[in-house]
Amino acid sequence: PPPEMIYRHVAIMDGEMVHFEILDTAGQEDSLQIEEKIKWGDGFAVVYSVTDRCSFDEVMRLCFLINHIHSSPKRSSGAEQPPVVIVGNKKDLQFDRMVSTEDGENLSKALKLPFYEIS
Repeated sequence: PPPEMIYRHVAIMDGEMVHFEILDTAGQEDSLQIEEKIKWGDGFAVVYSVTDRCSFDEVMRLCFLINHIHSSPKRSSGAEQPPVVIVGNKKDLQFDRMVSTEDGENLSKALKLPFYEIS
């Protein structure tokens, strides 16, 4: 699998400069590696492809893992859960779609997380 990529971005939010480091872990199956990356993150976009049912099936597991790791007693006490959003990617590939918009919406409602479809 390709090594993860880190993308850096600066944005002005509420008049303050915010530096983002975005870690793309696409294709990493190794659970221990993923757990280390989850500990590193302050917020998460859990992205699946609407053309790949297996990637959608991983979303719930990853969301539970994020929740579990960030609610463990080892984390700083009083730390709240990091923001998580579910993103269905490749919505422009309608003919190859294997995951319906409704599937994504239902999962996001079940997990009580925001959901977006993008291309």
